[in-house]
Amino acid sequence: MKAFVFPGQGAQFPGMGKALYEENPEAKALFEKANEILGFRITDIMFDGTDEELKQTRVTQPAIFLHSVILAKTTPDFNPDMVAGHSLGEFSALVANGTLAFEDGLKLVYQRAMAMQEACEINPSTMAAILGLADEKVEEICGQITNEVVVPANYNCPGQLVISGSNKGIEIACEKMKEAGAKRALPLPVGGAFHSPLMEPAREKLQKAIEETTFSEPICPVYQNVSTTAVSNVSEIKANLIAQLTAPVKWTQSVQNMVKDGAVDFVECGPGKVLQGLVKKIHPEAQVSGL
Repeated sequence: MKAFVFPGQGAQFPGMGKALYEENPEAKALFEKANEILGFRITDIMFDGTDEELKQTRVTQPAIFLHSVILAKTTPDFNPDMVAGHSLGEFSALVANGTLAFEDGLKLVYQRAMAMQEACEINPSTMAAILGLADEKVEEICGQITNEVVVPANYNCPGQLVISGSNKGIEIACEKMKEAGAKRALPLPVGGAFHSPLMEPAREKLQKAIEETTFSEPICPVYQNVSTTAVSNVSEIKANLIAQLTAPVKWTQSVQNMVKDGAVDFVECGPGKVLQGLVKKIHPEAQVSGL
């Protein structure tokens, strides 16, 4: 069975989507429609912007979404048996499997980006990657820090877990992780504590937008970050999507469940190759490729 997976924030690069725009008239029309919906020419930043310009959350999230979704939409015989997305990538996956219309997906992603940006300004916070420590140990250390917010945020693959929290909390946690034997405890260059309770203001805003959006029956199940299992029920998809901003991204568990349900072939749809690498670490026998 074939699983299509969609990357999240961090996969962006200058020039992303340019060849697609130039070589495919259908792709060009979708990119132009996106410029219109957003009210600014995101394509100019994607194709010719600097790393710095691309790094702004309001640009990064819709840019990765557009690259991923337009690739899927312009791929002949795009016929997934299952889909999943890492964090932001879940929105791309939901357009790819027909749950969300292209326009609605883009509007939600832009609202999500702006709400997250705002939440970061309210609560200055950050994230850190913990390498070479068992997930249970990372969870245990986070649980011991009670006077600051620190939680496991991204279960990327065995031995690679990202934590999220207040600046002080992450600083304390990184020290404790190193003492416990982590190979590295690396603060990440992100604007805030994504997938933590500090994103609550963004979750509330996004919840309203999601509830007002039309969701349709998907053509195949989505393995969501929050539940990690195959979901096709529209109200369940909505609830998981709302919970996603303050809950951890359980990528390891999602891939394991996709394999259990028959996925052999994983195709990464979007910029970069991050997910191909993670899938290989989670399930070395998997076939991985990119579109």
